[in-house]
Amino acid sequence: LYPRDSKSISSPFCLSLSIICVCCCCSVSLGVCRQFSRRLVQRPLGGGASIYSSSSLRSLYGVSDHHLDGADNRRHSSSLATKGVGHLARKGTGGRSSVSGIVATVFGATGFLGRYLVQQLAKMGSQVLVPFRGSEDNPRHLKLMGDLGQVVPMKFDPRDEDSIKAVMAKANVVINLIGREYETRNFSFEEVNHHMAEKLALVAKEHGGIMRFIQVSCLGASVSSPSRMQRAKAAAEEAVFNALPEATVMRPATMIGTEDRILNPWAMFVKKYGFLPLIGGGTNKFQPVYVVDVAAAIVAALKDDGSSMGKTYELGGPDVFTPHDLAEIMFDMIREWPRYVKLPFPIAKAMAGPRDFMVNKVPFPLPSPQIFNLDQINALTTDTLVSDKALTFQDLDLVPHKLKGYPVEFLIQYRKGGPNFGSTVSEKIPTDFYN
Repeated sequence: LYPRDSKSISSPFCLSLSIICVCCCCSVSLGVCRQFSRRLVQRPLGGGASIYSSSSLRSLYGVSDHHLDGADNRRHSSSLATKGVGHLARKGTGGRSSVSGIVATVFGATGFLGRYLVQQLAKMGSQVLVPFRGSEDNPRHLKLMGDLGQVVPMKFDPRDEDSIKAVMAKANVVINLIGREYETRNFSFEEVNHHMAEKLALVAKEHGGIMRFIQVSCLGASVSSPSRMQRAKAAAEEAVFNALPEATVMRPATMIGTEDRILNPWAMFVKKYGFLPLIGGGTNKFQPVYVVDVAAAIVAALKDDGSSMGKTYELGGPDVFTPHDLAEIMFDMIREWPRYVKLPFPIAKAMAGPRDFMVNKVPFPLPSPQIFNLDQINALTTDTLVSDKALTFQDLDLVPHKLKGYPVEFLIQYRKGGPNFGSTVSEKIPTDFYN
C-alpha cells in the first residue's frame, strides 16, 4: 500500500494514514485497532498536539481536570463524590450500544446475583469490569450480555492489593458482591465476608475517582446474630461506612432464581430421596426475593441523583413465607406429592457439624454443604424479616415480584416426565375414574 522507499513516508501522519487504510481494507481485529488508537492518543503529532485533547475527553466522559492532567497526588487524596453530584447515567437511547457514563467494577460478578446485575448494567450501555480469580471460563457467559468490548473480564487476586487497584483503576463505580455462606480450607467467613469488603472500601477511598460504592450484605446481618456469616456481614457494613460514609448498603433476603441455593438443592434432594427435611419443623419466617429485583434495586441506586448514598436498604420479597410454605410451592412446581421429615435443630446440627469441624483439618477440600449447612441452620433459629422503619424497594420506586409463578418456573426441569408432563403419582385422579 506504500512504496518500499522509507523516504516516501515523510511524517507520522502518513504512517498513521497508511495503517488506517490497512485496517479498513483488511478488516483487522478489534484488538489491533484499539492498540493503534491508544498509541495515537499517547504519541503527539507534529508540534506535539495530541489527536484527542483533554477538553474533548472532559466533554465526552465528564471527568475533572486532575483525572486527565496526571496529578496523581490529587487523585489519591479524595474520597467519594458528595451527595447531589447529579445522575451517573447519561441521557440517551439507553440501549446496549449507548454510553451510560458508568464504568463499574463488579466484584463477585461470576456468582449468582452477579450475572443478573451485569446483564442490567450492560443492556443500558455501561462498561462492566469483571474481576475473576478462577478459570477464564468463569466469566465467559457474561461477555455476551453487553456490546462488543463492554464486558471486560480481568484476572485478579483478592488478597493482593495491587491487583485490586488494577481492576479498579478505570472505574467510577464499585459494587461488591463477594460473599459465601460456608467456609472452605482457603477462605474463612471473616475473610470473605468482612476483610475483603473492608479492603475494597479502603482501595476505593484512595482511588479518588469512585463516585459510587455499593456493598451487598444480607438481610439479618447483625453483630448478635447466631450465624457467623451474618455477623461478618454486619462487621463489613461498619467497616465500609467507616472508610466511605457515602457508600450504599443493600441487604437482600434469600434470593430465588434459576441458579439459587435454596430451591435447587431442595428439588434435587427430593428427586433423589423422595422427601424433604424441614429443619426445626420449618416454622421460622423469612421473605425470599426474586434475584432480578435485587439487581434492579442496585441499578436504581446508581441511577438516582445521589439520594441513596450513605443509606442501607433491606430488600425482601412482598410475601412472608415459612420453609414449609416455600416447599409447598416447590412441590407443586415439580409435580410431586409433598413428603416431609421434621428435623429438630439439635439433630440437624449434629448432622452438619462434622463438615465444619473437619474443613481445616484434612489435606483435601470437602464437598460444599447443600441443605445441611451448620451456619445456615443456626440462622434458621430466628426470623429474618424486613424491619418496619427500613428503606425498601418502594424507596427506590420498585415493586418486587411475587414468587409464585414466573420466578420459580425454572423448577420444571425437575419434573420426571418432562416439562409438560411431570410425575404420574402427582396427578390428581378424578373421583369418577373408577366408575
